[in-house]
Amino acid sequence: MPTTTVPRGNMESLLILHAVAAVCAPALVRRLGRAAFLVLAAAPACGFAYTLWTALRGVPTGSSHAWAPVLGLDLAFRADALGVLMMALVTGVGALVLVYCSRYFDADEEGLGRFGGVLVAFAGAMLGLVVADNLLLLYVFWELTTVFSYLLIGHDPRSRQARRAATQALTVTAAGGLAMLAGMVILGEAAGTYRISLIVEEPPSGALIPAAVVLLLAGALSKSAIFPFSMWLPAAMAAPTPVSAYLHAAAMVKAGVYLLARFGPAFGTLPVWRAVAVPLGLLTMLLAGWRALREYDLKRLLAYGTVSQLGFMTALFGAGTGDTALAGVAMLLAHGLFKASLFLVVGVIDHATGTRDLRELSGLWRTAPWLCAAAAVATVSMAGIPPTLGFVGKEAAFESLLGDPVVLAVVVAGSVLTVAYSARFLWGGFGGAPGTVARPSVAATFAPPALLAVLGVALAPFAAGYGRAMEGYTATFPGTGHVHLALWTGAVVPLLLSAVALCGGALLFAAGGLVERLGRVLRIVDSGRVYWALMRGLERFSLQLTGVTQRGSLTDYLMIAFVSVAGIGVFAALYGPMPDLHLDVVSWTRPEQPLVGALVVATAVLAPRIRTHIVLALVAGLTGYGTALLFLVHGSPDLALTQFLTETLSLVVFVLVLRRLPLGPREGRPRVPLVVRLGLGVVSGVVVTLAGMLAVSARQAPPAGALIPEAAREAGAANAVSALLVDIRAWDTMGESSVLVVLTLGVTSLVFLRRRAYTLERPSGERVPERGAHWLAATLPKDERAAVLEIVARLIFHTVLLISVFLLFTGHSAVGGGFAGGIVAGLALVIRYLAGGRYELALAVPAHAGVLIGFGLLLSTVTALCGLVFSGTPLTMLSADVEVPLVGTLHLSTVLLFDVGVYAAVVGMVQDFLRSLGAELDRQIEEEGR
Repeated sequence: MPTTTVPRGNMESLLILHAVAAVCAPALVRRLGRAAFLVLAAAPACGFAYTLWTALRGVPTGSSHAWAPVLGLDLAFRADALGVLMMALVTGVGALVLVYCSRYFDADEEGLGRFGGVLVAFAGAMLGLVVADNLLLLYVFWELTTVFSYLLIGHDPRSRQARRAATQALTVTAAGGLAMLAGMVILGEAAGTYRISLIVEEPPSGALIPAAVVLLLAGALSKSAIFPFSMWLPAAMAAPTPVSAYLHAAAMVKAGVYLLARFGPAFGTLPVWRAVAVPLGLLTMLLAGWRALREYDLKRLLAYGTVSQLGFMTALFGAGTGDTALAGVAMLLAHGLFKASLFLVVGVIDHATGTRDLRELSGLWRTAPWLCAAAAVATVSMAGIPPTLGFVGKEAAFESLLGDPVVLAVVVAGSVLTVAYSARFLWGGFGGAPGTVARPSVAATFAPPALLAVLGVALAPFAAGYGRAMEGYTATFPGTGHVHLALWTGAVVPLLLSAVALCGGALLFAAGGLVERLGRVLRIVDSGRVYWALMRGLERFSLQLTGVTQRGSLTDYLMIAFVSVAGIGVFAALYGPMPDLHLDVVSWTRPEQPLVGALVVATAVLAPRIRTHIVLALVAGLTGYGTALLFLVHGSPDLALTQFLTETLSLVVFVLVLRRLPLGPREGRPRVPLVVRLGLGVVSGVVVTLAGMLAVSARQAPPAGALIPEAAREAGAANAVSALLVDIRAWDTMGESSVLVVLTLGVTSLVFLRRRAYTLERPSGERVPERGAHWLAATLPKDERAAVLEIVARLIFHTVLLISVFLLFTGHSAVGGGFAGGIVAGLALVIRYLAGGRYELALAVPAHAGVLIGFGLLLSTVTALCGLVFSGTPLTMLSADVEVPLVGTLHLSTVLLFDVGVYAAVVGMVQDFLRSLGAELDRQIEEEGR
């Protein structure tokens, strides 16, 4: 069926709305308290309204926006009949759960703002998952739901059980997601497109497709807790009840079933699809249903019931026919309604009585009759008793499986278990003689489960219309047209089988004690124990492996790396196919090049023979300066300047660290002789050089470098290097800046835990200059002051800062840029610190390093995003040329703002290094001296 293109941004706007609501949630909770959940519910409520509008307008609808076309990744969204069903569950149940949260949690609940933000973010991620029409985009949302579910399950950081459950859920579902990603890549490459709708319409073929389908099923089965991945869902009941009602009944665990439903039309006829999905689904249905009959915690009972019915739906969609798919979508809707309702009811029971143990509950039907009525309606639907949606779905399943007696028999047995644990839940929670006193529930906690339960009955008479609405989806399967949805289709055999299931379930419930004892006797193994045993074994193995490979020796690590590089090169040369390539080797183009190259080689050969740390650092730095000279003689002044500045800053950092290391000769003989080290270095260098030359010679497309000058002129930049960094590949530059920031903060945080490495107070009581006093006011002790250094610092500090600003403003048209300017400013701070000490550093930059870094990243990000929003392309919002006396023409644009952000971030990083590796060491040395 052709897709109707909706105005671009409808579905994207819903996702943005959820993201904004998630970001604002902590502030809303601080201001409104738990009532903020009513405001947050507006995001999924808008999504539900849009879902209804889409259903009335007609499906399928879709939109697309290019993101990374080279990778096959675009923002493609599509809502067909299946997508609208899932959207309704995600948004409708999500809105009701958020309303429920407004009175479920205590007003002083810790971390409530964080919980609200993560729950809304999860709703947005789940919404994106069910409407994504791109394999890679679906995977992005898939993993977002994994991460958010981890945070929601582990909401209480003080609970060891919650932390373990969150880790278990993350491990299992993330591992399955990685396997699924591999399968998606195989499918996308085989099909020549990553569009899901196109792959389903024209499935790819080839020898790798069965393997890709198995990998896809691994992700789906792990997400929906199908055997052998069932253990994480019952453990996740450590999460708050709203999380269980949403993630583990209506949303996240449905993701795997949704994936089976989505790709069933394409791969349901493959033997491997049915061979994996149907047996595992049926086995899960039986094992989990049997386990639910000996659970005493109402939430865990419902959790095992959920696993059982997920197995039921997996078997239906795994069967790969249109009739079973129709029964599957009926069960999807029915299960989302009754199971979310029952989880919310359990939350009310827990709050009202203080327990979820059915052995301690008695006669609650008298003290909470309306709650009992809502639970009874939902339980009747779960047991598949008319006139409910659960009955409609079960009848359709029985009828669709009449041609497969083995599968039908197992499904009937599973239905018997379903009736039994449904009765166990209802009687255990509400039956018995009066005894349990319950506090009355408020409307906000009673209305959502009651509404969901009533919908499970009220929608049953419209089952035929629902079936017709889903025909656009079920018609894509083979074997369609024999089964219809109705309260009773006239088929006698399914009705008789329902009666058998009902009677068998009643007998099992009546023999409850015997069933519990028999279940404990027949229990072969506990899947949770198996999981943790595997984790402990893996941890022990990783510790042993780490002890062998990670011995704390940098020399060993470098030797392993170089041996690997050399070994790969030698093996490829001896046994690999040698390509017929023409290597154009140019010795040199200018006489300075071989001279500088010889100096660099001589320095590298000399370095291994040096025995003193400080001299070795200086000699190693000479190789960097030599590389900068090579850049310069090759006509790359930008690269040369950056290399010079970076090497200088690196030397400063080395010298600061080496103050705490012995400066004399290193003791002992090296374990690896110098000849071996030199030989290994030469071989590694030759391998890397030849690999680079081969890569260049193997190029078949024209080099992209020839296009850069013209692209720079179009961007209004006279400096091609600057245009490349902040115009052509600005997103890469922003990402690299973020990586540098993370590395800086990580290194300084690992080295020192103190976040304020220096203060403006002396422990000895000596006077410290006030901020208004002149700078370099003798903040070092008299025996440590250097008059020449102080004079030089006074003379050049401001000049160096001006040079840094000059480089910042002229980087787009000449040599310079935000990164180079930031390093120059950082070197100015180095000069002032060396001349005045740590207190002078505190006076030189009053702002905290984290503030500068955060401001820089924020400015760069906002500049790029504003350009994207207002002009469609990053960094193209503003552009103007201004003539400045004594300076020349300045090209002002959003690129300059971007560079200002890079400048501030680099200055903050240098300040953080000086604070941690300089000022903090000074403090330690002073304390040791005292």
